[in-house]
Amino acid sequence: MSARRLPGPLLALTPGEPASASAPEILRRAGRAIEAGLDSILLREPAFSDRETLDLARGLRALLGPRGWLGIHDRVHLAEAAGADGVHVGFRSLAAREARAIAAPTIAVGFSAHAHDAPEARAGADYLLFGPLFATPSKAGLLAPVGLETLARAVQASPVPLWAVGGITPDNAAALSACGAAGVAVRAAVLGARDGKPATRALLAVLPRGGPRPAIG
Repeated sequence: MSARRLPGPLLALTPGEPASASAPEILRRAGRAIEAGLDSILLREPAFSDRETLDLARGLRALLGPRGWLGIHDRVHLAEAAGADGVHVGFRSLAAREARAIAAPTIAVGFSAHAHDAPEARAGADYLLFGPLFATPSKAGLLAPVGLETLARAVQASPVPLWAVGGITPDNAAALSACGAAGVAVRAAVLGARDGKPATRALLAVLPRGGPRPAIG
């Protein structure tokens, strides 16, 4: 059995907002970022139908190639058909252990974690997105930024790798790696932008080198 793979140091999230970008536009933006070195994408488009999601996932898979990493948010049932490397769940989704029971053994399970989570909420996950680290419009009024000290404690306490998320820019990404984060997850600056090529290059320049890797354990 092939080992499950985790994302690379820079994980780009698709825009995920209704009417913010069509599937062809997401593919165009992804192509630009991949040209700049992006190798890991998490597809998160809740407004898309299953058919639209599967078609878009297959398009992203083709752009990333076999060495890239593709994850799908929530729709565990589409992951294998799309050739995805991972599925990602959060507090409105299946529990991580439930996703693990459904997903193929070769597919990694990710979970969106927060500082107040009970440890059992993360059980079954191969990796975590942890945040928000800094202020971000998508979490305004919902979750307060946790900051670097909380991230460092979370890294020390977690049995699986963490990717920091929330308000990440090339100016603060290096500090997150210094806290022990395996990488960063970014939406607005990369696939949320019409041209994420400059931000992709700038982020990769300050993050550890290396693409998708095998899961630990």
